[in-house]
Amino acid sequence: MSESVIRLQGVTYRNPEPIVRDVDWEVKAGQHWVVLGNNGSGKTTLLNLVNGYLWPTRGAIEVLGHRFGEVDLRDVRKHIGWVSNAFAERVYASHPTDAVIDVVASGKFASIGLYDVPTDADRKRAESLLAEFGAGPLAGRRYFALSQGEKQRVLLARAWMADPKLLILDEPCTGLDLFARETLLAAVSRLAQAQGGPTLVYVTHHPDEVLPVFTHALLVRNGAIHYAGTKEEALTSRQLSEAFGVPLEVNWQDGRPFIRVLAS
Repeated sequence: MSESVIRLQGVTYRNPEPIVRDVDWEVKAGQHWVVLGNNGSGKTTLLNLVNGYLWPTRGAIEVLGHRFGEVDLRDVRKHIGWVSNAFAERVYASHPTDAVIDVVASGKFASIGLYDVPTDADRKRAESLLAEFGAGPLAGRRYFALSQGEKQRVLLARAWMADPKLLILDEPCTGLDLFARETLLAAVSRLAQAQGGPTLVYVTHHPDEVLPVFTHALLVRNGAIHYAGTKEEALTSRQLSEAFGVPLEVNWQDGRPFIRVLAS
């Protein structure tokens, strides 16, 4: 039986109304999941629970073999990579003048800002990762001067710096133009195929961002799981229409689902 990376059992979160309701979800090693749902459906809250930034009102959470409540969550987070537009803005708000190379190197220490002294080997690795994600020329620039797409690629390199076992990408393409989006998705695809790479969880409300490398899909509606299974089972016209609340038709091209909204 495959090792469990994420296991949620009966998880509910209220604030004060229920935002996440009775969620049972398991992600196993070797799987890559996409989490889909409308804005406000509870996707980001669900992943904040997985990261331990929110605590469930009810239920049990286990991540990377550690049951929450029995472990120091700071130690667990050192093995989780996190990339999102919101995180990019946190870095911008607190450390806008940091050099890109320092932003990437800080990933080794799971800190926002570089408070530890990286070794020469750390800096060489940071430079190598920037190059791998098509951001090599950015190493000496200041973080505040980057475009949104450049920031997201830098944060991918930062997340990879610590060799995470779990990488969570929370709507990383928000605000990106078409070219920047496809560049970022290509980097995500390389991550998923890397030998010894992390389990990926990719959150979006755009089905056409589902790459061929994803194996499973979780459809979230009104804070509850609408469907969880292989992407072929989950990403059908019927399931997506029900999850998004509008009639949709799914057409697959090159291993990616593209959506057409049908006349109501």
